[in-house]
Amino acid sequence: MNDSTITLPWLVIREDDNGNRYRVGRYATRAEAQKIADSLDGRGHKQLYWVERLAQNGPAAATHD
Repeated sequence: MNDSTITLPWLVIREDDNGNRYRVGRYATRAEAQKIADSLDGRGHKQLYWVERLAQNGPAAATHD
């Protein structure tokens, strides 16, 4: 695990209308990531945005609200 994984554990994920998922960015805090996800979601496009936290030893854990 590198330093950026530890200091930027929060991800914003986008899913398009075809079910493809993409990492939009990595952030230091959940609040920062949620602000970005809300901003992108508020643009009215059909994509879904959500926040996930990187697990210490494994895949990201979803934090859908």
